[in-house]
Amino acid sequence: FFYDFWNKGMCKFCWTVLLLLLLAIGAAVYKFGFVGSVVQAPDGRQALQLTTAERNMVLGEMRDFLVAVQAIIAATNTEDMAAAAAAARKVGMAAQTAVPPALIGKLPLAFKKLGFAAHSQFDQLALDAEQLGDPLHTREQLTDLMNNCVACHATYSLVVAD
Repeated sequence: FFYDFWNKGMCKFCWTVLLLLLLAIGAAVYKFGFVGSVVQAPDGRQALQLTTAERNMVLGEMRDFLVAVQAIIAATNTEDMAAAAAAARKVGMAAQTAVPPALIGKLPLAFKKLGFAAHSQFDQLALDAEQLGDPLHTREQLTDLMNNCVACHATYSLVVAD
């Protein structure tokens, strides 16, 4: 039965269609999972092409990071580790739930890794601030976390797509 089915060309057609679908899915996963919507910026960085609303969302998240960093520094200066933990937790992984899938698809994998690492590090900082209560340790964690911010800003810019 299968021999006749294959020889009549039906199976060849099915495998060809399946292969083409798999290639299309693979290309989409590569484009939206790894590459994103990126062009070379005039300043040498990678320009992420976003809509105005998406750009505003990413910039808002960056401002939230900056507000948290300032609050953590202020809290550790007064040894108020509960306040430091609260500030860090606001921008931890829970903050990621508001990001629309369409925006995630436009971001290159390296950008996503930096972002997820920053959110995760804020969560760890919050946990350690509560459990250890050591302002010096928290500031050292913040120093490491800021390396992600510096790397991101050195590598990427945000532009509104035409």
